[in-house]
Amino acid sequence: MSLTTQTEELPDVERPEQQNFVKFFRSLDPVEEGTIRLFEREANGSNYYTFHGDDAIYIAETVYKTASVVKYWLGDSTTGLPTTRLSNRATETFLRDALLNKQLRIEIWKQCRTEQNRIEWNLIRKASPGNLQEVEDFLFTSSQMTTAPVVIAVKYGTSGENKIVGVAFADTTVKELGVSEFVDNELYSNLESLIIQLGVKECILSLSSEKDYEAIKIKGILARCNVVVTERRKSDFDAKNVAQDLNRLVEGNVSIEALPEYEMTNAMASCACVIKYLQLLEDEVNFGKYTLRHHDLSQYMRLDGSALAALNLMPAPNEAANRPTSLYGLLNKCKTAQGSRLCTQWLKQPLLSLEEITKRQDIVQVFVDDTELRQSLQEDHLKRIPDLHRLAKRFQRGSATLQDVVRIYQVVIRLPAMLSCLENRIPEDPEKAKIIETMYTSPIRRLATTLKKLEELVETTIDLDALENHEYIIKAQFNDELQELRMQMNQLESQMTEEYRRVGQRLGLELEKKLKFEKHSLYGHCLRAVGRSESNAIRNKSEYIEYSTQKAGTLFASRTLKDLSARHVDLSKEYDSKQRGLVREVIEIVATYCPSLESLGSVIAHMDVLISFAHVSVMAPIPYVRPTIYPLGQGNVLLKDARHPCLEMQDYVAFIPNDVDITRDVSELQIITGPNMGGKSTYIRQVGVIALMAQIGCFVPCASASLCIFDSILARVGAGDSQLRGVSTFMAEMLETATILKAASRNSLVIIDELGRGTSTYDGLGLAWAISEYIATNIRAFCLFATHFHELTTLCQTVKHVKNLHVEVHIGNNGDVTLLYKVNEGVGNKSFGIHVAELADFPKPVIELAKRKANELDEEAEKDRASHKKYKPEQIEEGDKIMQQMVQDIADASKSDDMNLYIQQIKDKYSDIISNNEYLKDLLLE
Repeated sequence: MSLTTQTEELPDVERPEQQNFVKFFRSLDPVEEGTIRLFEREANGSNYYTFHGDDAIYIAETVYKTASVVKYWLGDSTTGLPTTRLSNRATETFLRDALLNKQLRIEIWKQCRTEQNRIEWNLIRKASPGNLQEVEDFLFTSSQMTTAPVVIAVKYGTSGENKIVGVAFADTTVKELGVSEFVDNELYSNLESLIIQLGVKECILSLSSEKDYEAIKIKGILARCNVVVTERRKSDFDAKNVAQDLNRLVEGNVSIEALPEYEMTNAMASCACVIKYLQLLEDEVNFGKYTLRHHDLSQYMRLDGSALAALNLMPAPNEAANRPTSLYGLLNKCKTAQGSRLCTQWLKQPLLSLEEITKRQDIVQVFVDDTELRQSLQEDHLKRIPDLHRLAKRFQRGSATLQDVVRIYQVVIRLPAMLSCLENRIPEDPEKAKIIETMYTSPIRRLATTLKKLEELVETTIDLDALENHEYIIKAQFNDELQELRMQMNQLESQMTEEYRRVGQRLGLELEKKLKFEKHSLYGHCLRAVGRSESNAIRNKSEYIEYSTQKAGTLFASRTLKDLSARHVDLSKEYDSKQRGLVREVIEIVATYCPSLESLGSVIAHMDVLISFAHVSVMAPIPYVRPTIYPLGQGNVLLKDARHPCLEMQDYVAFIPNDVDITRDVSELQIITGPNMGGKSTYIRQVGVIALMAQIGCFVPCASASLCIFDSILARVGAGDSQLRGVSTFMAEMLETATILKAASRNSLVIIDELGRGTSTYDGLGLAWAISEYIATNIRAFCLFATHFHELTTLCQTVKHVKNLHVEVHIGNNGDVTLLYKVNEGVGNKSFGIHVAELADFPKPVIELAKRKANELDEEAEKDRASHKKYKPEQIEEGDKIMQQMVQDIADASKSDDMNLYIQQIKDKYSDIISNNEYLKDLLLE
């Protein structure tokens, strides 16, 4: 059934009610930008939702993909109130997508009766990407939440000439609070890295004026990282009571004032804001349940927003999360929700500790080598484990049910088998055996022992036999009344089974094959006729009641079965009422095991991610290899037959591998030239992807690999959607390049693709030359610089550790060009833009005109080269100094209040200076 058909079946609201509602709706204050407001309604015993105004149009366009579903209450499309309806199930699907992928806020309104017995609309739930507390049980009961709703608050200030940034963050899923305080530069590069490392969904800032340039810069970073901004009063950042608040929330008996984190003044102010925003103190269930940790930026590789996009780390908002077009989609073969969340976290927090990287590699090696162990853990055990962190939270909050108790029980009884699986497949290598014992076997053994009493409690109190009928009830022998009710229910079940047999005989349908006996959530006990001819057997017969026809068959009941089912429902409700006190006691006892369940969830998640890495490494078209990693500041990058892991998984792609050799003092900066579509971009990005994979502990797509540890990966690749954010391509280039020049160190990996396209060829070449020379001589980071400026290849004549590479092409006898996607040393001797245009099927007249113009330009260039004069050494020295100063000025652009104006001033300033230096003038005009 299509969504459009479903909306026609939803009831409409009577006109008098429409009049009251339209008056109420138009009296509401406008919502915050990016907020969807929906209204819960009830009809025929089920819920549905209505959306109004701009929200109704949005739902029609994004959910239904048609405007025809929009109704206009009390008027036409000009005067009426646009209204769209969604069923309960479709609303839940939409809201999950809105909060997790589209970064929207939501408000849910419902009619409630006041103390004066009046019916009024009240706001009953609200949520944002970083605060899902009020909708977790509503939206994620049956579906997994594979991303963490991390919210941060940021307070910034100055100390002398330094910018001090204090950040507090919270993840209510795992009940964690964290703080971090650090010195930052004018571009807030460290803050951007922190936002990426934590996977932030929402950021709280203090209300600021339109001229607060620091706030403008931070909002720009948040926009690039797709983070929702929420502004709050400055008083919300008051840290006066933060110690008292944290002492109530954080587990353990250590006073917050005694911890070093308490000295982080700005971070504590941010922490006060987060606590207030999430209303953590309003629910006593939170007291003593949160952990507080210090997030140290220096523990992890720093990534900026451009690197995140260039490396395709995470799926695009409208892209399926499990597709291998992103690194997350490729590597996340986790079987549990907690594993998927940890995989996301690790991808954004590559390690800098060689010891920790090696430990992960050893575990992946065990699972790569032992196929039986890997497959057994994945398919027999992990696949059946629910989200233990979220289940534990339900118990702590008091919203758990007997079904949740049973789900915990089913995990606990599986632990001995999982333990046997690990103990029976001990690795031969003593070091690897010790790691598996320490990380998995020993913790699971200890937790299995702790949870044994929970297992006994469930088996003593819960009727496990009733699970076959999807009933979650306390054993009847706990109470005489329960026993009597259970006996009556059993009698009814026997009668319903007998009626099932009678109906089968009357209709001539074979039981279990052509006629099935089922329990439906809406219709209760009913029958299903399988197949069209079987369904026809009940048509037009008064003794049968047809409920619905589905692909799986027709649901129906005899009048006798319907009566028996109704009586059974009544008895079940009475049973539930009688057992309520016992159920509450069981749930309270199980809640005391929450710390053990959360510990088990963490062990399971760790195992799940590393088994996923092993699975991907083995199942790749060509298996991945374990890379050799050198400590920070040591070693080089040597990759044999390197491949891009995502591209090689695409259908109909025969990937061409390439070797990579980046050696200190020999080839630190590599300039790659060649035709568009020839593979330059893929080559430089795959090096970044492989470096990141190595530092999260995964194997890499190479025949052999050795890498140094990078403290950051910084990228300037493509203009992306900068125009959509009101930023010109040139301005985007300058901002991203300034970030690189400020944030890069000797141990960074810098990836630059086609810098200088956002401005004229004259300015573009000058900037590209100056920036590449600055990186090569001042920063000395490993850098891959893909460019269409062939003039840059002469940089190797003045800087010894610059190396030229080019992508190979084959030119046939008739001039046809074949792109070989192979990267070799040296400079490409020809531009192939026209040939690429031919491959893209440009019109023939356009191609011929382009060839004529290209020949004319070649002739002019030849004349220029013939008359080219030698330059005096002082001219060359002066030219180099000018370019280095120009790069420094670009890097300082972030200090300006108006960066667009500042960049234009740089262009104007150096235009005259370059014109007066013959060396620079000829170099940049060649």
